[in-house]
Amino acid sequence: MRFVVNTCTDPHWNMAHDEFLLEGLSGTVFCLWQNAPAVIIGLNQSAYAEVNLPYLEAHGIKLARRVTGGGAVYHDLGNLNYSIAGPAKEVEQYYDLMADSLRRLGLPAQRTGRNDIMVDGLKCSGWAKRLSKDRMMIHGTLMWDVDLEALTEALAVPGSKLSAAGIASVRSRVINLKPLLPQFGSIDEFRDALHGILAEEDTEIRLTDTQKAQIDKEAATKFRSWDWIYGHSPATSFESTCKFTCGTVTARYTLKHGVFEELEFRGDFIGSKQAQELSGRLIGHKPKAILQEKVWEYFDGVTPEEFLSIFRPR
Repeated sequence: MRFVVNTCTDPHWNMAHDEFLLEGLSGTVFCLWQNAPAVIIGLNQSAYAEVNLPYLEAHGIKLARRVTGGGAVYHDLGNLNYSIAGPAKEVEQYYDLMADSLRRLGLPAQRTGRNDIMVDGLKCSGWAKRLSKDRMMIHGTLMWDVDLEALTEALAVPGSKLSAAGIASVRSRVINLKPLLPQFGSIDEFRDALHGILAEEDTEIRLTDTQKAQIDKEAATKFRSWDWIYGHSPATSFESTCKFTCGTVTARYTLKHGVFEELEFRGDFIGSKQAQELSGRLIGHKPKAILQEKVWEYFDGVTPEEFLSIFRPR
């Protein structure tokens, strides 16, 4: 199978690169690639409901949205990703390709369910797919030496208890491949061995400067944009309570495409103006619009920067 070499670890660029494999090339092609620490959410997921955004912010973990469905996944440099794109009538034969390749490396891997690869009953890989005209792409993960604690925290919705007690549970359901393949001293050696199985005698497709510039543009204008990452989120409702100098405030709100569709404040707080006036002003705007408001007039002694924390799912 022909292949493209991609050494970039920027998740937004890599999402654009995947889309280019699907829509910008012909024939069947594969790519093995990695991301720096990032959470990649599915096309139809809410960035606010599926991800521990405060944890990502505190640890410098990027958030990206891919062009395929499915659930949120955590990537780091201990994870090897694969993408296969080609004519739709041919690509379906590659659903079992990764499990077959792992078996050739000595692992008892099996494809189970819709899109998982299991080894000894534990998950080491999952994949998603997208159809575009007459071409299809499947792409997925292979857990080599992923930080399971970071994975758990990043995907734990704040307040769900998963971040406090879920690491052991995650470890019981997933498996890193590194301990099972001691013949490979690094993820690079594992990638090279897997590449050899997939590529066989086929040739590399070298992207032109024009094609790379096209990917750069898509990464900048689409995949790094707020509208794609957050604004694409479906309607999601929250309730969050914080204690401020003015008293206790509970915010009940719905975000649709990243802006307030509904917003209500309740609590024992004090302020010079009625809070419903502020909530009315914020409808149709992003949460960060609060930074432009005189919050202290509605919630005594509270700065806009302090008040913004109530809109981070807790």
